[in-house]
Amino acid sequence: MAAILIIDDDDSMRSSLWHMVKRMGHQVDSAPTLREGLEKASTGAFDVVLLDVSMPDGNGLDILPDIQRTPAEPEVIIITGYGNPDSAELAIRSGAWDYIEKGTSLKAMTLHLVRALQYRQEKIASRGASVTALKRHDIVGNSHKIRDCLDLVAQAAAGDTSVMITGETGTGKELFARAIHSNSRRAEGNFVVVDCAALPETLVESLLFGHEKGTFTGAEKAREGLIQQAHGGSLFLDEVGELPLSVQKAFLRVLQERRFRPLGSQREQVSDFRLISATNRDLDQMVRDGGFRDDLLFRLRAFAIELPPLRERPEDIKELARHHVDRLCERYGLAPKGFAPEFLDTLAQHSWPGNVRELVNTLERALASARLEPTLFPQHLPLDIRIQIARAAVEQPEPGAAPQRITQSLPRLQDFRETVFAQAEKQYLRDLLSLTDNDLKEACRIAGLSLSRLYALLSKHGIKPA
Repeated sequence: MAAILIIDDDDSMRSSLWHMVKRMGHQVDSAPTLREGLEKASTGAFDVVLLDVSMPDGNGLDILPDIQRTPAEPEVIIITGYGNPDSAELAIRSGAWDYIEKGTSLKAMTLHLVRALQYRQEKIASRGASVTALKRHDIVGNSHKIRDCLDLVAQAAAGDTSVMITGETGTGKELFARAIHSNSRRAEGNFVVVDCAALPETLVESLLFGHEKGTFTGAEKAREGLIQQAHGGSLFLDEVGELPLSVQKAFLRVLQERRFRPLGSQREQVSDFRLISATNRDLDQMVRDGGFRDDLLFRLRAFAIELPPLRERPEDIKELARHHVDRLCERYGLAPKGFAPEFLDTLAQHSWPGNVRELVNTLERALASARLEPTLFPQHLPLDIRIQIARAAVEQPEPGAAPQRITQSLPRLQDFRETVFAQAEKQYLRDLLSLTDNDLKEACRIAGLSLSRLYALLSKHGIKPA
């Protein structure tokens, strides 16, 4: 028996979902506001949350990450009276299990819930075994988003398909690539790193494919290419978006056949390697702009892992700080350092645009500032970070304080769109019933709606046909 939470301000919809869940034999609780729903999700052990988008106290999508960070880490199914493609994309990108409209039949909604519960049960059962045994290679953190990424690492390591790792600079793409290699059947083979951004365009083919003696000026002896060095292991193309177009076609053939010809050679060589690539660039946009081959991107992205920026997993900052400070102290022969509470608070308030890499560099500078002092305080942090935090604290108005000047406020664009859409939809339904003299079948024919969908819309807007 599972536990389900319904967050919806529509009494009739909440009642329908309540009875649906009860008929399935599960426990159920509900909340008519986002605030109450988040409180219940934070204190209860729910498996699935059914979350409405348009709520009296905000947009449900805004609290989706907060719900996912609660201790139970429930699956979230977004339910909405009027969906739109942008909201659907945002929901799925944010980790929602599904995005469905309220006009969907209860039978279909039941199936969505059954599948979400089945997925959750299997994920929990497999996560313990796969992630616990995983060699993490300095991947620090146990937030929801990092554990999801580690689940994907375990899945990727079990196969041999090409993997693409995306994420902002400093999120640890090479660490995750090494973790995939170290947990795969190729762990005993080489892990060959190719920094595509640092490859000289005139030598890139020679470095990748190798060359024979005398092929070009300066080729005094034959040289084995990086692709051949990765035979039996993994080839990691870092910043693959920087790979020159002139090389992309040749590399595509290597991926398809695992065969290549060194420069100046008459014979082809074979290399059995596993390809892992990484980039912080939008390769889809590069394809549209003609800067990257779509057929190569298709091959590279057979399995995808997107790493979260540090600002989206602040709960990992304390663990990251402890791990890296201990490591740095050991490297420099320093005694272990303690943290003042204010030091960790300051770290948590920074946005870390450079992600984990910036955090590590900052901690190294703090240690240099502290020297032999046993405790790290905010005063040991770089001046620019302390100034940024101080300015942000002053710019935030104190609770209850009167504003110094009156400013015109505007709602969020998405909220404005939804409000206008709801008003137009309500007026359309009123005009529709008036035109058809409350003949619901005729209204369905004109509007192109099913009867259940029409009933759902009328209920949402509080319209009762005569």
